[in-house]
Amino acid sequence: MVPSRRVYLLLVLGIAIAPILCLFFSIQVTIAITLLFDAIVLGLMVVDGLQVRRSRVQITRELPSRLSIGRDNPVVLKVTSSSANALIEICDYYPTGFGISAPTLGAIIPSNTTQELTYTVNPTQRGEFPWGNIQVRQLGIWGLAWDDWQIPRSLRVKVYPDLVGLRSLTIRLTLQSSGSMRQSRKTGIGTEFAELRNYRTGDDLRFIDWKATARRVGAYNNATPLVRVLEPEQEQTLLILLDRGRLMTAKVQNLQRFDWALNATLSLALAGLHRGDRVGVGVFDRQMHTWIPPERGQHHLNQLIDRLTPIQPVLFESDYLGAVTNVVQRQTRRALVVVITDLIDVTASTELLAALSKLAPRYLPFCVTLRDPQVDRLAHTFTDDVTDAYARAVALDLLMQRQVAYAQLKQKGVLVLDAPANQIADQVVERYLQLKARNQL
Repeated sequence: MVPSRRVYLLLVLGIAIAPILCLFFSIQVTIAITLLFDAIVLGLMVVDGLQVRRSRVQITRELPSRLSIGRDNPVVLKVTSSSANALIEICDYYPTGFGISAPTLGAIIPSNTTQELTYTVNPTQRGEFPWGNIQVRQLGIWGLAWDDWQIPRSLRVKVYPDLVGLRSLTIRLTLQSSGSMRQSRKTGIGTEFAELRNYRTGDDLRFIDWKATARRVGAYNNATPLVRVLEPEQEQTLLILLDRGRLMTAKVQNLQRFDWALNATLSLALAGLHRGDRVGVGVFDRQMHTWIPPERGQHHLNQLIDRLTPIQPVLFESDYLGAVTNVVQRQTRRALVVVITDLIDVTASTELLAALSKLAPRYLPFCVTLRDPQVDRLAHTFTDDVTDAYARAVALDLLMQRQVAYAQLKQKGVLVLDAPANQIADQVVERYLQLKARNQL
């Protein structure tokens, strides 16, 4: 039981009127009247607090079974009142370290109703975390006392990679391959036959199927030419090598680089599986930590999520040559090998350059690096301040060193994508779809 602000105001009022009572009564009588007034106020406060206990609200918590890292995950508190209106304040003991939209929730719940109060949590780490009880305060009918108690709702929650982004990507890929989006597919893009359709103005004449058109004219007396529609080849192999070494432990916008890279890995794997390719993933540092052989089918995505979610980055230097050698031994046929890591400059990334060059003659190597958006902002912000000018000079030098390294990679036949960490998932998927459409694999 906690006194309300009204109680303190009444007690202060009792002290304030004591000098006025001294004008009419003796000091002893004034003290007695003041103490009696305070006792009545405190007594009413106790009675008010006891009344609340008979009409406490009921609260249940609903939250996603899988929380997504770096996303605002909604948490719903369902509050059910009794026969009286309830003024409440709620504090939910969410896991330490989570970002939260509202630490305390307040509401007035009408009698005999159920109301939903929603707030969001933003986890910055993957793993399993304890979620505590719900702390509730409910004001009495007279507004003199708060009844304070806990509702036992403790549980353990699991934080996964960005599943919200994966769901959005699934919808986008589905729309692109069905309905009106599929009708915009152009002839000649791809190597596998998809269908025959009527010739349209602007279609390439080289893709007219004259034999099918002749049979159609003979059977149906329809002279409209038929054109072949080709689509990108399926059942190719996509291998993703995810670096979990020292460079991936740095934080970018409250998330480790590895978490951004893991989100990009799962997004790319989803796109590959959706396009009918076999997708395999390897996670490496000084050695190959985890290897998931390439498979097809949407069920493979669940396996990837379950096996990759517990992995955390480590403060070890990554062995790029060892990881590439491991892939070459496991995968003998041509494949698209995507290495997701970070790059500093030519000198510090000599081993990475050598490893990717080793892949170039036989495979299609693709280097994906995660850039810090803050470095971009510093490099493109003009300032007159000396300290800020030095920071801008350092940022420009870092970007220039990266560009020199990328130029060497491109000269050796390596595809390159350098994008801000918070945009890497979308850009790597878009680049993969372009590679499929151009049949570069």
